[in-house]
Amino acid sequence: MTTKSYLDFAAHPAHSIVKGVDLDVEHGEDLLMLGYSLVMMAPLFAPVMPPNVLLPLMALVFVWSVCATRSNFQNIHRKLQAAFPACRHQDVIYLRPILQVFETYPQHSLTVGFNPLKNPLRTAKSFLGGLMVNPLWMPIFYMLGLQFVEDKQLQQLNQAVIRVEQQVAIDVNEPR
Repeated sequence: MTTKSYLDFAAHPAHSIVKGVDLDVEHGEDLLMLGYSLVMMAPLFAPVMPPNVLLPLMALVFVWSVCATRSNFQNIHRKLQAAFPACRHQDVIYLRPILQVFETYPQHSLTVGFNPLKNPLRTAKSFLGGLMVNPLWMPIFYMLGLQFVEDKQLQQLNQAVIRVEQQVAIDVNEPR
């Protein structure tokens, strides 16, 4: 959604907000899937690129995907906060599950996420994966772990949106 706010149905602000958040969550999921897809296409370039070039590019694709997804997640939160002044108390009650997701996630900033010293478990797992496959894969495994964290956040937000959509649909008398 390209607007700065989620309010386009004045009669039902909660309905409008839920629709807008749903569209933005889908956009975030698309960004994650694009990252996965680009990395999965890497074997197509293997005949023409050496591993010491291709593998860091794969890690950079995950870096881009994680950053774009986190930015999308934060934009959803900003637009949600901008819409609250126009909401009635009942609308805020409906939107509570979505707000709880933003209170819980993200647990850490990307600065913490990118720092291997602050994520010893992810670092150890990527080190072991690198030992099993190839040491050049360690950054890819580390970034894949960050990709999974962003995916989990979006899944939680999507589940909250589905719960709210069901409740708002009952109130607005829309067919489910």
